[in-house]
Amino acid sequence: MADERRIIHEISPLMSKDVLYIADRRKKEFTYPIHNHEVFELNFVENASGVRRIVGDSSEVIGNYDLVLITSPDLEHVWEQYKCASDNIREITIQFYFHLNDDNFFSRNPFNSIRKMMDEAKKGLCFPLSAIMKVYPMLNSLSSIKDSFYAVTQFLTILYELSKCDGSHTLASSSYSKIIDKDDSKQIMKVKNYINDNYRDEIRLSVLASIAGLSPSAFSRFFKIHTGKKLSDYIIDIRLGFASRMLVDTNLSISEISYNCGFNNLSNFNRIFKRKKGCTPKVFRNNYQKTRIIL
Repeated sequence: MADERRIIHEISPLMSKDVLYIADRRKKEFTYPIHNHEVFELNFVENASGVRRIVGDSSEVIGNYDLVLITSPDLEHVWEQYKCASDNIREITIQFYFHLNDDNFFSRNPFNSIRKMMDEAKKGLCFPLSAIMKVYPMLNSLSSIKDSFYAVTQFLTILYELSKCDGSHTLASSSYSKIIDKDDSKQIMKVKNYINDNYRDEIRLSVLASIAGLSPSAFSRFFKIHTGKKLSDYIIDIRLGFASRMLVDTNLSISEISYNCGFNNLSNFNRIFKRKKGCTPKVFRNNYQKTRIIL
């Protein structure tokens, strides 16, 4: 298949007693294939307008600056050359792993905002230009710090500043990345769990409203306020996330996936998928053909 990619399970250079691996490099093009890895990663790209960034089922063309945090071992990602004409690209990749949820130093109160950010970054977290510019001087000098203690403290400061910024957004969908949003109210969690369990079937507004203990009209307003999406759009996004994961992980036909994910006909599925994802299900699958490799 001409457009086939291999998803590589990358083995990080980080050793058991290391804290950071920093790669600061200039390059003319992106050639590394789509991959995932056990360690966390903060990736900064400069002077690469027109590059296409793929994280899970998210695909975006970036501007001159891009900064993304990924903290899931199963989330595939890649930066592709696409329409980038620059021959002076800078990429800074920082790989690290902190045990943030254990009863250790990083579980203490000063790290609350960083822990929350790490949770969000399981879906991939993209930072706005204002946040990038705030941490740029620290990113720019990080690889030149010879003392490892000062390098780690500067990196922690970068993470802290990013965790306090406004305007960051997650990339992969919850259903694709198999992440449960923990901060929802009990009512919303019950509704989301019902949708996740029943996305293959017809989902009735009256049933969801009953689960939340509200009238249908009150529930629609309540859901939009708490999720930022209309109920119909949310259900479509959940179904597309599961469909995207099936396109990557199974050999089911596109027609089978369409019906397995609750779409009433194949043409409707193809039309909605292309509108939301920017490509057809067939092209999406071709872009994610898998041969797992350990490096």
